[in-house]
Amino acid sequence: MSDQKEYIGFACAYTPLPVIYAAGYTPYRILPMGDSPDQAGHILHDNLCPHIKRILDRAINNDLPDLAGVVFMNSCDAMRRLADAWHRVRPDDNMILLDLPASADVFSISYFTGEILRLIETVSKWSGKKIKTAKIEYGILLYNQIADYMNELAGKIYAGKTNVECSLMQDLFNRSVTGLPDTFIEEARNLLSENRRDKTEEGVPVFLFGHVLPDPEAFMLFQSCGAKIIGDDLCTGSRMFNPVATDDKKGFAESLAKSLLLRPPCARTIDSAIPGKIGKIMISKAKESGARGAIAHVVKFCDPYLSRLPSIREEFQKAGMPLLVLEGDCTLRSIGQQQTRIEAFIEMLK
Repeated sequence: MSDQKEYIGFACAYTPLPVIYAAGYTPYRILPMGDSPDQAGHILHDNLCPHIKRILDRAINNDLPDLAGVVFMNSCDAMRRLADAWHRVRPDDNMILLDLPASADVFSISYFTGEILRLIETVSKWSGKKIKTAKIEYGILLYNQIADYMNELAGKIYAGKTNVECSLMQDLFNRSVTGLPDTFIEEARNLLSENRRDKTEEGVPVFLFGHVLPDPEAFMLFQSCGAKIIGDDLCTGSRMFNPVATDDKKGFAESLAKSLLLRPPCARTIDSAIPGKIGKIMISKAKESGARGAIAHVVKFCDPYLSRLPSIREEFQKAGMPLLVLEGDCTLRSIGQQQTRIEAFIEMLK
């Protein structure tokens, strides 16, 4: 059982969680959920990413556990604005903003390695203790184990080899990044060892991808519309869980930097050698999953995703696979308002 007590908040799937763990803290992903009233609009522009505003609403409303600090990734302009606003509404919080390169070339990996070393130095100051290399290596092994378990669970759920619903899987995703990692590993191990009956869920197989979609009830809505989610690429879903490949010839910081930058890309990632790469990856994953169609969930005013949508649509059109694009504001209400569109899309796929 872990002795981690204090939390360090984070808001991006690219955050180096093993470093936070090694410093004696429990990483806590600040998900855009809860019933906090809309107050971020008094500080941030109306046309700014709802993901960011919902997180800030939670900070303003103190809808968070006690945090020893917050780690933000400089992944987009909205995240930078969140860091600025956070300092204004919670000026006493320890906070660090790490630059996240948009590509994974040699120079980007080298630069991000330096940022990880800066994070190690910073959280060491917060804890008052020097972080030992062995502790970081153990943290990498721990989160690799979580990734392995979650990927195995997701594979069984999507393949219908267990009666665990997709909504429960999303709940597991959420708990794996908001609670004690050791406790979660024990829970995941127990789930995998249970002899659950084969699942007989009906529905049209659909691949789901896009931005944040952490509310388990959203998956219940898809199911009620006749969809059977058989794969995903969400930053609050499977994209969060990719093991870190360790290399004895390289330091842990460089291995961590390389693995994070080479994980399945989100829309803010750039590969100059392969224009429209994200669209090619999404259609490839959708086909591999056996889906008849795909649903892209994009948060309103998310410039990276909105700018990539034309190339993504083009790839799906070329492949002849139907694509439904939903825009949301990180509330179940916004998805519920599109129920008729989802039902019509599923009916078309039958």
